[in-house]
Amino acid sequence: MRIIRLLMFALVVLATSAISFGQIGISVTFEPPELPVYEQPPVPGDGYLWNPGYWAYDDEDYYWVPGTWVMAPEPGLLWTPPYWGWNGDSFVFNEGYWGPEVGFYGGVSYGYGYDGETYEGGRWQNGQFYYNSSVNNVSTTTVHNVYQQPVTNTTVNRVSYNGGTGGITARPTPKQEAAAHQKHVPPVAAQTQHAQAARTQPELRASANHGKPLVAATPKPGAFKDHSVVPAKQAGAPYNPPANRKANQQHQDSKNPAQQSNRAPVAQPNNRPEANRTEPNRPEANRPPAAQPNNRPEPNRPTAAQPNNRPESNRPEPTRNESQGRPAENSQPPRTASPAEARPAKQQPEQRTPEEKKRPEEQKKQDEKPPSL
Repeated sequence: MRIIRLLMFALVVLATSAISFGQIGISVTFEPPELPVYEQPPVPGDGYLWNPGYWAYDDEDYYWVPGTWVMAPEPGLLWTPPYWGWNGDSFVFNEGYWGPEVGFYGGVSYGYGYDGETYEGGRWQNGQFYYNSSVNNVSTTTVHNVYQQPVTNTTVNRVSYNGGTGGITARPTPKQEAAAHQKHVPPVAAQTQHAQAARTQPELRASANHGKPLVAATPKPGAFKDHSVVPAKQAGAPYNPPANRKANQQHQDSKNPAQQSNRAPVAQPNNRPEANRTEPNRPEANRPPAAQPNNRPEPNRPTAAQPNNRPESNRPEPTRNESQGRPAENSQPPRTASPAEARPAKQQPEQRTPEEKKRPEEQKKQDEKPPSL
């Protein structure tokens, strides 16, 4: 039993890890807002990597997860940001991850090194991360591993999702597909707590800030009240949430009303649906009536023969007491025979011929004649 529990626990861990590196099961019927315009806070120290801000979803509304600087879980790992992708009928959220190479992130141009195709914000060298000062806000007084490399891709696109109407049409490159099969590390605890804290901030809801959050970026994860927080300069585009966003979400989970109306009712105790009850298949129309106790037979039933073999017409058969001491419904009391009917029939004298009458008289005379001596 213990082995089975351990195996089940291992399967849960593997499933959770797989979800962390891909789609996490959140889908929305309408697109997220465009990315807001904001400045990057200064790098707080060596070893911090930039995590660009993004739109997440919860409770029928998008909310902004501010960009922040996060300490890498181990040297050599780079951050692949999350993104929204259209799957044919809704927008699905793809979680970010850590890995030795930056993978596909939907072609979204997050800025500060993430141009939609690659990452040019820095690189690992001899266990130290070097920052490209051309795209990062670095101060040489706090960070010493700095280099400068101009970025040629200056196309600005604030769209925050891939596919669908108006979405980015980028597809993974062979290098990004190879990166997807490398060893990945899910978001660290600081990243997860940062996103959870953003979800509780009403001012970060898109329905409240209309695509222009008051806190667009923080110097470290969860530092929403720090004096170094950066507000958004402007929204990527004016945003107003759809009025029917709640109905759209419920439409995915609701059942067909027609199916609900045709559903058979559940029978409750002593509450049988008489109107729709199916009667047993009994041929009631042709079924002969059941004989009741002490009931007289039908008029066409032949009567029993009477004494002297003289049947009397329409005389009822004597009733038989089939049920002793039990009254029957619709039964009539037994009929008492009249004196005329109870008296036995009178025997009629036999009709004999003269010869038959003469024979007994002659026999009688011979019997009376005295015997001869």
